[in-house]
Amino acid sequence: MAYCVARTLDEALAARAAGPVTVVAGATDVYPAHGEGRLAGNILDISRVDTLRTITQSEAGWRIGAAVTWRDVLAAPLPPAFDGLKAAAREVGAVQIQARGTVAGNLVTASPAGDGIPCLLTLDAAVELCCERGCRTLPVSQFLTGVRRTALAPDELVTAILIPTLPTDARGAFLKLGARHSLVISIAMVSAVLTLDEAGRVVGARVASYELNDGSCSKCWEYQPFADYADGLRDQGFTSGTIVVNNMYLGGNLRAQFPDSRILIQGYPLSVFPAPHGRGGCLIAWLSDDTAIPDKLDPLRAKLGIDTLPPDHRRGRVRRRISPDNKRWFTLNYVLMPL
Repeated sequence: MAYCVARTLDEALAARAAGPVTVVAGATDVYPAHGEGRLAGNILDISRVDTLRTITQSEAGWRIGAAVTWRDVLAAPLPPAFDGLKAAAREVGAVQIQARGTVAGNLVTASPAGDGIPCLLTLDAAVELCCERGCRTLPVSQFLTGVRRTALAPDELVTAILIPTLPTDARGAFLKLGARHSLVISIAMVSAVLTLDEAGRVVGARVASYELNDGSCSKCWEYQPFADYADGLRDQGFTSGTIVVNNMYLGGNLRAQFPDSRILIQGYPLSVFPAPHGRGGCLIAWLSDDTAIPDKLDPLRAKLGIDTLPPDHRRGRVRRRISPDNKRWFTLNYVLMPL
């Protein structure tokens, strides 16, 4: 058995390319996995590669090196969106484990009890994979392919976890269930990152759960109830006026995007969203895949004196993707009538 301690990333990649090797940084998962037996094969230690030991920020977001420990995460001045990851760092094990174990190692082992995994999913994290052939990035949901399985190629090394810049109003949280209060292997975990507007309303959310008996590594739901429809509506000529909707949250969304408009919401007092009456037109909008105007909008339409749609009205749809896999959308249907 050969034990190689890499001092530079090039040395680490060369050792990885030379043949089968077990990569360790803190080795807090590797040694327990072997039980009473001795480690077999060659060992590559990357814990002394300085470029892998840092947490840095750029315009693109945050970079957590592959040898960054949980204690490093706790000590770093990370924004509130990382509060869930920091909570997981406090729960991942005893202080000694936190001081040796790494965030990347927790991810690479792909354990169903990996506390960091749901947190990284809600942070929309990606994994940087490097080898002598070059580097690539994969979203965490694609990097994890199953229980203790990943998309890591035999000659690749995880060099960093990349997290995009998140809104300043985003907040993170993490909870886990175990057989006892502390120093426990997780049975189930949940992490969330919420983004709030100035009024304290949720304008975006990512929630991920992870269970020991399930081990699905990509359970992440993204919710953006206040998608930005303004550009699509302005393209159709609407700048301000009266907006008729059948949903309070949609009303709040369009009220923020068209502050000079008057919002009429079915089932709520008109004073909920007071605003001047603009002159740009009348917009009837609803979230649905059905292009028919919902019946419950008719009373509001009557308040405006619109018994029948004028011949110069325009219909259209604005779609906004709300999940990274392109499978979930919000569809805003609208009827636009000039005043």
